[in-house]
Amino acid sequence: MPTPQAPIASDFNARSIAAEVIRGHDLRGKTAVVTGGSAGIGLETTRALSSAGVRVIVPARDLEKARAAVGTLATVEPMELTDPPSIAAFADRFLKTGQPLDLLINNAGVMATPLSRPARNIESQFATNHVGHFELTVRLWPALRKAQAPRIVSLSSLGHRRAAVDFDDWNFEHKPYDRWEAYGQSKTANALFAIGANSRGVKAFSVHPGAIWTGLAKFMTPEDVAAFEKRLQQVKTVEQGAATTVWCAVNRQLDALGGVYCEDCNIAVPVPGDSPALSGVRPWAMDPAQAERLWTLSEKVTGLGIG
Repeated sequence: MPTPQAPIASDFNARSIAAEVIRGHDLRGKTAVVTGGSAGIGLETTRALSSAGVRVIVPARDLEKARAAVGTLATVEPMELTDPPSIAAFADRFLKTGQPLDLLINNAGVMATPLSRPARNIESQFATNHVGHFELTVRLWPALRKAQAPRIVSLSSLGHRRAAVDFDDWNFEHKPYDRWEAYGQSKTANALFAIGANSRGVKAFSVHPGAIWTGLAKFMTPEDVAAFEKRLQQVKTVEQGAATTVWCAVNRQLDALGGVYCEDCNIAVPVPGDSPALSGVRPWAMDPAQAERLWTLSEKVTGLGIG
């Protein structure tokens, strides 16, 4: 049975930090891959998992920069999320070790970028935030299935409220490109991806980390920033932002759950599509039928599936 999209009695909340969530967990012998794990929320996630004994691997485009950031917290290996051969090479190296993959944290992302199509002629936000992570996950699936209790955590966002996946024109081939609509669509895709992965046998969760100022905001205009700050009720620290990711990755309360959208260290409340609330999950981001439609599209785009 699908997990109800409804809050549980969590021991943590919006003010919790990743170090609190991971406290008391002994995860020695576990392995995690954290995309974007050398900066912002990803780095804090790497730090938390490493503190509990997890062997963390961080795929990175800029190896020198990533290694300087993570130090001894993680192993850094080359990978570019918009380059299919690079993803394949990373996954092949991991699979050849024969080891299980306990945690896959699909954390990396871009936001509100100008229009570009870096690979397969796919719009860059959909390519980076969803398609690259879909391809990485499918290629690593055999290692995930080797683990005793694997989990996938997919970084979504409240930005999903801006747009459902437009299956008629998801690649902006007919309508004018809108960078915020494209971002919202990609974040909805992250939530639907977790539903699809969970239904295929690996516990998966999507996460809204909260409003946090990180490098993700580098394409925001001064007007964007002003509007963003005006709307916000609370800006989280990076340590608070990583807390829900870590909660979904390790919390035992979620052992029998999966496929849900989470925020503030809990399962989020469903809200109507026209809700003005700066929280909750919209209907189009928790629809199993839409998740299956996205999975089919992603298999077609990448030429990959789970056997």
